[in-house]
Amino acid sequence: MKQWLKTLFGSAAASPAPSARIPDGERVYAIGDVHGRLDLFEALIDAVDADDAALPAAQACVILLGDLVDRGPESKGVVAKAREWQRRRKVRILMGNHEEMFLNSFDNPEMLRHFLRHGGRETLISYGIGTDAYMNATLEEVMNLMAQHIPPEERAYIEGFEDSIALGDYYFVHAGVDPATALSQQKPHQLRWIREPFLSHDEPLEKIIVHGHTIIDEPVDNGVRIGIDTGAYSSGVLTALVLEGDHRRYIATHADEQGAIAIRQDPPMERVH
Repeated sequence: MKQWLKTLFGSAAASPAPSARIPDGERVYAIGDVHGRLDLFEALIDAVDADDAALPAAQACVILLGDLVDRGPESKGVVAKAREWQRRRKVRILMGNHEEMFLNSFDNPEMLRHFLRHGGRETLISYGIGTDAYMNATLEEVMNLMAQHIPPEERAYIEGFEDSIALGDYYFVHAGVDPATALSQQKPHQLRWIREPFLSHDEPLEKIIVHGHTIIDEPVDNGVRIGIDTGAYSSGVLTALVLEGDHRRYIATHADEQGAIAIRQDPPMERVH
C-alpha cells in the first residue's frame, strides 16, 4: 500500500492556505478522475455519505472533477451510479477531456481513433459492444455500433456536464486553467486539457484551483492548486478532497491486488465555527 495512504495524506493535508474558505454552512466533497473504476467509486460514495451523515448538518455538495469514463472496465456503470447518486443528494459533474473525446467520437472518425487509443475501447465494451464485434469492426462499423448501443439520452446526459464550478475561494475544473487568463474568460478546451503552464505556475490566482487530469502519487496542495487525480484506473486509489470552512482533508478508497477495498481518511474535523 502506498506510504501516503498509511500516513493519511500527511504531507498534502499539512499545507492549506488558511485564508481560503468555503462559505459557512457548506461542505464540499471533490472527487478525482474515476475512469471506469466502479468498485472504487461505489466504496467512495458510501464513505462520503457516511462522513457527511456523521458531521453537523451542512449544505453538502459533491463535485466529480470529470473523466468518469475510459480506461477502467465499467464506464457505463460509473455514469449510471453518478446519475443515481444525483437523485439522492446534490452532485455536480464536470466535463473531462475523456468525456469530450467520447462525445465527439460519434461523428468524427479522427477523434474516434484518438478516443480508442486512450481507453475508449474499454468504454465501448462496457456499453455492451462485444469484444469480438469490436475487434473485427472497421472504424465506420465501430461508429455504427456506438450509435446502436449508446442511446441519445445517455449522450445528452453527459453533454450536460459543467465546465467549471466556483464556490467560495475555490474554482473546480477538470484539468486546470490558463494562468494568464481571468477565470471568467477561460475556454472549455483549456479547462479540460491544459497541463502547462498551469502545473508549474506558482503565483496566486483569483481562487485556489481544484483539479484532476494529471496523475500524481498523492494529492498536491501548493497554495495555488490542489490536484487529486491519484490514477484510480491503474493505482487502485480514488481520492476525495473535503472542504469546509478553512479546513481541508481527504478520503480515499484503495483496492489491493485481491480486489479488497479499504477506506483511508483524515480524522473528521471538529465543527467549524
